[in-house]
Amino acid sequence: MRRAVRPLSRRNLLGIAAGGAALSLTPVPAWAAARRPPSPGERAFESLLRELDARIEAAMRAYAIPGAAVGLLLGDREYVRGYGVTNVDHPTPVDPDTLFRVGSTTKTFTGTALMRLVERGRIDLDAPVRRYLPEFAVADPTASRKVTVRQLLNHSSGWLGDDYQDFGRGDHAVTRFVDSMTRLPQLTPAGQTFAYNNAGLCVAGRILEVTTGTTYEAAVRSLLLDPLDLRHSHFFSDEIIGLNIAAPHNVIDGKAVVEPSFWHQPRSLAPTGGLVSSVRDQLAWARFHLGDGTAPNGTRLLSKASLERMRSRPGPGGTIVVELDGMGVTWMLRPTAQGPRIVQHGGTWPGQVSGFLMVPDRGFALTLLTNSVGGSHLRDELFTDDWALRRFARVSNLPAEPRHLSAAELAPYEGHYLNQRINEAGTWEETHVEFRAQRGRLQGTTTTQGETSELGVAFYRRDYGLDLDPSGRPIGTRSDFLRGPDGRVLWWRNHGRLHRRTDQRKP
Repeated sequence: MRRAVRPLSRRNLLGIAAGGAALSLTPVPAWAAARRPPSPGERAFESLLRELDARIEAAMRAYAIPGAAVGLLLGDREYVRGYGVTNVDHPTPVDPDTLFRVGSTTKTFTGTALMRLVERGRIDLDAPVRRYLPEFAVADPTASRKVTVRQLLNHSSGWLGDDYQDFGRGDHAVTRFVDSMTRLPQLTPAGQTFAYNNAGLCVAGRILEVTTGTTYEAAVRSLLLDPLDLRHSHFFSDEIIGLNIAAPHNVIDGKAVVEPSFWHQPRSLAPTGGLVSSVRDQLAWARFHLGDGTAPNGTRLLSKASLERMRSRPGPGGTIVVELDGMGVTWMLRPTAQGPRIVQHGGTWPGQVSGFLMVPDRGFALTLLTNSVGGSHLRDELFTDDWALRRFARVSNLPAEPRHLSAAELAPYEGHYLNQRINEAGTWEETHVEFRAQRGRLQGTTTTQGETSELGVAFYRRDYGLDLDPSGRPIGTRSDFLRGPDGRVLWWRNHGRLHRRTDQRKP
């Protein structure tokens, strides 16, 4: 199959299907038209693309991923390709315009829309939320009064963040969600600790509604989607009828199975994860954020300084699968061993797993969309591991060599940890984790809604560890433990969520 690599100045991509995959074709490059052989750099880039293709195709077979799409920018080169099919029951080839749920990458659209209003002087990132939502309240009165817009966007508001309540399809869904937040407990003081917070982004979405006088979706469309000509990015199902849509799949007995119920997402969660998009549009999103703030037609949407502010001044650091310097304005800011910063997000919704990262200093961006729960493994291989970063951007993760600790060294981390969330029906759910020292590492069990699995942590420096699978092998992700003022371990932070250390045992 022929690949196409093109300069950014050429925007007319044509997606075609062949052999169950689709890719971008472009006019014959200048070197070919001149009948001269490709340069060593061009040959090296083609070789890297073949490696990328092979890695994606192997992972799709290994992890039961029916369809995927990838987009890559490197300097003036661009690559877009689809793999596999949208639906195992009714197979249609994935192409660059196939629609997937991008999940939490939506948060970066929420943050960017707010930044447009910041530039207009209508929103101050460091103002309290109550300047815009006077009745705003969570369970803690101090946090309700003092939390700022910036703290919503850098995930340091401190209250319980996993609230997934469904308030219907009406235009007041986000309003009703934010009004319901009075029962959310405060876990840490506002501004002090990073903990991934979906509810906080819903508050940011409500601020966007109040400031613009329209719905969240209409505001994002007028501020971003239409000016950027993102024609395959939508929020509502009736907007995508007749388009090529990637169905969500579960994995059962090692095989992908279509699961239509996975597609539904509450409208109340639109600001935190509601966007449906294509890999072509996601790559255009990367190009905008790596650019000077102008739209394709030359209209200025943001200053370059504002784009840079979104990926600077990180809030509190920690881990969310990888180590973070902290969050900027909805961007995860990830350190590297070489110095250049990775700017990252991604999203997970049942049956729809995506990744998105940029290395601005290298002019590199990579985005991936998949239609299976197995997509999380491929995302880890490309976005958590530093395979792609090393090859395309010449950067790598901070080193992490697992160590064997003594029983005395592990004792402060042993015990029971509790995490809570609220499901779509408004019911509380709990996850219980038990850690014990074993062979120089922490071994444990996690139990959620009666389902138990094994896990482990191998420390590579104080309070930071590599996550282990049930056999004790590192899986590539990282987590960390947080201490209180007296030095005692109070929390385990896993996937950005805080698990409180308690004396109780699981029921």
